[in-house]
Amino acid sequence: MTGWALLAPSLLGTVVFLLVPVGVALWLSLQRWDLVSPARWAGLDNYATVLSDAGIRHSFAVTLLFTVLVIPVQTALGLFVAVLLARRLPGSTFFRVLYVVPWVCAPLVVGLVWRWMFDPSTGALNAILGTRVEWLTSHSLALPAVAFVTVWTQVGYVALFFLAGLAGIPAQLADAARVDGAGPWRVFWSITLPLLRPTTSFVLITGIISSFQVFDTVYAMTGGGPGGATSLLAYEIYSEAFTALRMGRAAAIAVVLTVFLVVLTLAQRWWFGRRTTYEVAS
Repeated sequence: MTGWALLAPSLLGTVVFLLVPVGVALWLSLQRWDLVSPARWAGLDNYATVLSDAGIRHSFAVTLLFTVLVIPVQTALGLFVAVLLARRLPGSTFFRVLYVVPWVCAPLVVGLVWRWMFDPSTGALNAILGTRVEWLTSHSLALPAVAFVTVWTQVGYVALFFLAGLAGIPAQLADAARVDGAGPWRVFWSITLPLLRPTTSFVLITGIISSFQVFDTVYAMTGGGPGGATSLLAYEIYSEAFTALRMGRAAAIAVVLTVFLVVLTLAQRWWFGRRTTYEVAS
């Protein structure tokens, strides 16, 4: 009874803020509801509409492209920053805090700040470049601009996990390799990187899930424009629910997205599980 009493607050939070919303979303995905009139049973019609809708397929393609732009860059930069911080150079503590600050800031605030910086008339970036570039209204530049801000926000988060992973690698392994004549690059490629695979797996899985859920940055910077160039799936769910007032379709998109992410996560875990070393023999 003591154990259950100690678990009760967390269990209550899980039920109220996770399980109940999931149940409501599943129920809504089977209804037609515009937030005004009573909900009407729709069965699987919402799913059929969602899967055949060209606009939603476009949003899915945009989200995939966004993920491809974000994940490799933020993972590589995070690893690079972690390797530098692990050297404990002068000022490394200050830079640890500096890299994490963008991640702990509210995404909506970060998006608003960068929207001002990308402003073609009064933005700081164009002032530095000395030319006018339509960063957020250009069909070809808007998505990379949002991806850049997302990477800038997430690098510190990724670096912290890689830093923890580097701290868990026994120093004697690298020392033994150096004694055998291995250079810094060989040590990193043959020892450090393979032993970081559990961390890499976690960073990639959480990063991909996070990239499919980006909403605040898009809402603040572009509003899904121009012409749907930055209409990510999370923003599409918001638009369907609170602009078009199609709660059933919005819930159906959310359910389909959840199923896709679960399948993708299981595939990643299977792939990394076959190639991952979790323990180092002493």
